[in-house]
Amino acid sequence: MTLNLTASQVLAGAGVLLALFAVWRYSARKAQRAADKARASARVVSLAGRVLFTGAAFMGVQWLVITHVHNPTLVLVVLGLPDLIAAYVLTRVLTVTSMDTTTTSRRRGGGRR
Repeated sequence: MTLNLTASQVLAGAGVLLALFAVWRYSARKAQRAADKARASARVVSLAGRVLFTGAAFMGVQWLVITHVHNPTLVLVVLGLPDLIAAYVLTRVLTVTSMDTTTTSRRRGGGRR
């Protein structure tokens, strides 16, 4: 079985292969951008959940100590400790100098090396 192809048929075939490769690359990049956006929004939701859980735990412990323990030193410790933790966290958050570069420092060819 022999194939007899003209130069225009070979060029047309190469053009079709090039177009398929370009579409494949475009869809892969689009999927990567969508995955990055999904990760970023999941990060926010996860952070909100952790903040709410921790706040509820602190509030529950404070309520128990204030209503059932009549030791003023213990009440001051229970009320002051969350303030110290919050001050530490806020100080760290507000003094961050690095940037999240997950999307800008991507290498060509994708993936890690």
